[in-house]
Amino acid sequence: MAGGGRGYKQAGVDLASADDALARVAELVASTYTVGVLKGLGAFGGLFELPAGVRSPVLVASTDGVGTKTMLAVKRGGLSGIGRDLVNHCVNDILVQGARPLFFLDYVASARLDPAGTAEVVAGVAEACRANGAALLGGEMAEMPGVYVDGELDVVGTVVGLVEKSAIVDGSKVQGGDVVLALGSGGLQTNGFSLARSVLGGALDEPFEDGVVGDALLAPHRSFLQAVAPLLERGLVRGMAHITGGGLPGNLPRSLPAGLGVRLERGSWPRPKIFDLIGQRGAIDEDEMARVFNLGVGFVVMVAPSAVEDARALSPEALHAIGRVVEGEGVRWA
Repeated sequence: MAGGGRGYKQAGVDLASADDALARVAELVASTYTVGVLKGLGAFGGLFELPAGVRSPVLVASTDGVGTKTMLAVKRGGLSGIGRDLVNHCVNDILVQGARPLFFLDYVASARLDPAGTAEVVAGVAEACRANGAALLGGEMAEMPGVYVDGELDVVGTVVGLVEKSAIVDGSKVQGGDVVLALGSGGLQTNGFSLARSVLGGALDEPFEDGVVGDALLAPHRSFLQAVAPLLERGLVRGMAHITGGGLPGNLPRSLPAGLGVRLERGSWPRPKIFDLIGQRGAIDEDEMARVFNLGVGFVVMVAPSAVEDARALSPEALHAIGRVVEGEGVRWA
């Protein structure tokens, strides 16, 4: 730039860093391409061809982020894990309606783009896309000084999936007496971190189980696609819920017809010890814990009582019977 005038870099945006970040992620993005990708990275819009053989295709879309879990990942290292969490969270959301992912779009933003850190996030996104059979079709990397706090970043993703119209799971088939089966979360997933950080922010390096507290907080947000897909293929599923913000009380009713609720049995599923640590250190009552955290339940499937054993035989991981569908609305505890 000639003279003493101001340019974009002087205003806080480094275009060279953006170009460097893009160059680092190009191969990662291409590694996720599936047969449906017609045009991906570099185009103004990604092009994706719907698979043949679906008689009444319905697209299912969801957008979400990973919240303030990013702050722990930046502080402790583990940005690729944040990328995996992002994809898995979104994939689980559309799985609730019976959809499988087609493609994914990501958004990474910060006050100052760090090409290496951005590439680490996208590496995690790409890894999870490959594992879930989704193409990373495109995305955005934004540098916005003044909007974001220096040293922090934001990650958001959008997934688009497909389900045959006749195979949509909307909870309308759920009946009183159906069994609520739970898949374990393994940890906080991507919700409740503002409260968790306020309680344990100064204890991240304390020994805990086989590592330290910070490791337990950063446990992955798992994808439940492989565990649930065999049940969907057999037509066993009547309703599903992804246990995210709001916990079991906030998410289970979203998948139930009017007039029905659930009765859950406390202690009927494995509960990771990190939740007990948060509750004890923060003196948080159990009702509040249940409203904020998943408490060890990552995903819920509702099936007829006669289908429970078949569901357990088909799923590659444990399904815990944690309650039943009952008359009345909301979640009750036994």
